[in-house]
Amino acid sequence: ISYMVGKDRIIFATKEDHETPSSAELVADDPDDPYEEQGLILPNGDINWNCPCLGGMASGPCGEQFKSAFSCFHYSTEEIKGSDCVDQFRAMQECMQKYPDLYPQEDENEEKEKSSKDLEATPMEASGAKEERGSS
Repeated sequence: ISYMVGKDRIIFATKEDHETPSSAELVADDPDDPYEEQGLILPNGDINWNCPCLGGMASGPCGEQFKSAFSCFHYSTEEIKGSDCVDQFRAMQECMQKYPDLYPQEDENEEKEKSSKDLEATPMEASGAKEERGSS
């Protein structure tokens, strides 16, 4: 039996309720459990492939290529970090191009056309932009 008093809930427990063993289980947190949401890098420095921040990239059809490229970049000791990972990133890119529905690519040409159309749609901004270019 329970009822509310203001913001508090009053619960009456019977003798039988107290005699029944609890079925609740307590599980200690394991700091090395990769399934725990600990962010991208685990405490031991490894990559947490289960991090939601990766958006499933590590488990898709190009997951192995992604893991290879990302691992290379993460552990890279080159002066320009990741400069030794060009082949891995190229392989990942080639794989992703096979699955355009899963990995939509932003086409630079489409972006330029879109921005020029936006300028045409707003003549005041377009003329303002031309004046700024002329004065510099």
